[in-house]
Amino acid sequence: MVSEALQKRVNGEAEVNLQKQGEQHPCHSLNGRCGKSGSERKSVRSCPDDSCREDNTGVASYKDVPSSVDIDVQPDSLRKKTRKQREISFQDMCNNVDIFDDGDEDDEDDSDWEPLQKLREIVKWFCTNCTMANLDVAVHCDSCGEHKESAILKHGFFAPSFVQDSNLLKTELEMKRTDKAMVSQVSTSNSSTAIGFDERMLLHSEVEMKSHPHPERPDRLRAIAASLATAGIFPGRCYPIPAREITKEELEMVHSPENIQAVEVTSNVISCYFTPDTYANKHSAQAARLAAGLCADLASEIVSGRAKNGFALVRPPGHHAGVKQAMGFCLHNNAAVSALAAQAAGAKKVLIVDWDVHHGNGTQEIFEQNKSVLYISLHRHEFGRFYPGTGAADEVGTMGAEGYCVNVPWSQSGVGDNDYIFAFKQVVLPIASAFAPDLTIISAGFDAARGDPLGMCDVTPTGYAQMTQLLNTVSGGKLLVILEGGYNLRSISSSATAVIKEGK
Repeated sequence: MVSEALQKRVNGEAEVNLQKQGEQHPCHSLNGRCGKSGSERKSVRSCPDDSCREDNTGVASYKDVPSSVDIDVQPDSLRKKTRKQREISFQDMCNNVDIFDDGDEDDEDDSDWEPLQKLREIVKWFCTNCTMANLDVAVHCDSCGEHKESAILKHGFFAPSFVQDSNLLKTELEMKRTDKAMVSQVSTSNSSTAIGFDERMLLHSEVEMKSHPHPERPDRLRAIAASLATAGIFPGRCYPIPAREITKEELEMVHSPENIQAVEVTSNVISCYFTPDTYANKHSAQAARLAAGLCADLASEIVSGRAKNGFALVRPPGHHAGVKQAMGFCLHNNAAVSALAAQAAGAKKVLIVDWDVHHGNGTQEIFEQNKSVLYISLHRHEFGRFYPGTGAADEVGTMGAEGYCVNVPWSQSGVGDNDYIFAFKQVVLPIASAFAPDLTIISAGFDAARGDPLGMCDVTPTGYAQMTQLLNTVSGGKLLVILEGGYNLRSISSSATAVIKEGK
């Protein structure tokens, strides 16, 4: 029945393209297995076409100096070093690359180079909201407009992004505190939404910053938590569940022993990388165990009826983690662990809907031969050129489970609310309803949100709330939302808050 619905709704030979827009260069896409960000993160992706020389620094907004900077260099000096100047970039200048050493060329007075030499001393600040680099003289982020001294980590997305008016901010927060006091009078025993969170997950971080702060950073959780607290949602209208670390036996139902051991040994080192973009420090293994444990327990709480729904405010994310490898910022697959925990608690069929902008290749691999778990993913694909390159429409499952893997691949960036809602109504809901799951899990990456530096799409908090509302009807309201990606703090905190409110 699921296979028939899929064949009617998805054309396996073409990309889903609901709103035709301009063509996109292959540069804005996949670079091997680690296309999200390179080890030095000087550019997110390089073009697979060797003949291409397009600068991709702006694909995911990983740039060091705004393109509007005007550099005045004396023409006489340029004549002698034309070839050298053609090879340097703003990024080289700001990263203090030794671009002025002429080797065997004749020594001469370098006073004419003073304007360029000063560029090597440029002071930068990195935006709290989107991590982009800006010149020290700038007050607002050139990429997202966030104020240099943003209060988003204190008050979440309620903090204004513009120049802060202290009186305005004080008034807004007083109103929020009033609302919070009113909802706090409601007993949390009457709350139906459980939240999974533990501060030890904030210890998972990149030890040594490369050219930019890593997008998957502890501030992601801080911003969401600050937004929920300011709104009086958590603490307040939602209740926490106790944190525990997932056991080795539970992980072995999802991952290979070698993969589990590879994550565990990171607790003995200061810093290491599974892939150029997937880091670990001595706290990462515990953070990953806590994240998986919280997700598993939330699933059990919901299936048993002790909670109506739940939100896992966890990191590191998980949907790229496959049977044998950690990748794409992910160590353990939280959604997969949750699905099996739900089945252990009594659920016969589990639906996983993955709306992260990247395909959940790990989750698909784990369940592609399993008819009791239906996996549906909506993601940028661009004919395999967008990270991780998997998730074509004709990937439908294997070994008798054909039709239990459904991919809705977008052919370009810029996809927004209307595209997602149309796909939900025409593809996701008909197939999900035919499957009739006992629990619905959302792999909720918010990197398709408007303003995200990696996703480059246009989904709003309202759009995410609408998708949540539609999925709420599929399994009688038994819904678990698990945080995956999302790297613009204002976008992920407002979107996550909208999703949790919908669950109430």
